Amino acid sequence: MSATGLTEWAHPLAESLLAEPLPRRWRHSEGVAERARTLAPILGEDADLLEAAALLHDIGYAPDLAKTGFHPLDGARYLRDVARADERIVHLVAHHSCSWMEAEARGMRAELEAEFPREPASLNDALCYCDMNTTPDGTPTNPVDRVNEIAGRYGPDSLIGTFIRRAEPEILASTARVLDRLAAVERQPI
Repeated sequence: MSATGLTEWAHPLAESLLAEPLPRRWRHSEGVAERARTLAPILGEDADLLEAAALLHDIGYAPDLAKTGFHPLDGARYLRDVARADERIVHLVAHHSCSWMEAEARGMRAELEAEFPREPASLNDALCYCDMNTTPDGTPTNPVDRVNEIAGRYGPDSLIGTFIRRAEPEILASTARVLDRLAAVERQPI
């Protein structure tokens, strides 16, 4: 698979895995991809890569893929082993939105990091920004409200509730770095 056309490849795959069994998760993934498109000015040749990863980031929730209960790992394994996806997409899915912190809480951090190297911080920041600025229904939000929504949905004392609160400073820092990069590009003379 060439670097061009990744989104065209990813869209039908993600849709086939999420749209019917998890329609709300599919709407969220489409919204994350919409946010990814807004970052094209700072991504250059990686814009298509990020949009594809955005579409696929939550496929690990699909009933047929959920094996460990840790969706970044389940999704990344499927993409690597079954879909034979571009390895950079696989790595972004595995590490999206501070997943290493959730992996640590699940006792799976060593497993995650041994199987899947991280992509450059700028790409991980960009995917985190897109995910944490999108509601479960796919509409724009902000990371504070998104973290509050996640903690509320799962419960503050749940593994996810605890993880997302622990990850909140890094989520906010990722967002700030992305916004700084966007602002720098917008200040550039044409």
